[in-house]
Amino acid sequence: MNTLSPELVISRKLSVVEAARHLGLSKSLLDKLRLTGGGPAYLKLGPRRVVYDLADLEQWATERRRRSTSEGGAR
Repeated sequence: MNTLSPELVISRKLSVVEAARHLGLSKSLLDKLRLTGGGPAYLKLGPRRVVYDLADLEQWATERRRRSTSEGGAR
């Protein structure tokens, strides 16, 4: 039986293209969101290597859940 706490469980890492596909966004939009600080958390593993944690993508998407267009929130 696995007794690791949820914080210690390693989540899958996705490339920018995979993360964009997972979220249903274009790579270009995900790049822009990373630049402006409006996107999901990411890891910078080298000068040109950016990856996203699957758990962070799910959290970011969940935070944008809305029930009506009159609710405030992300644009």
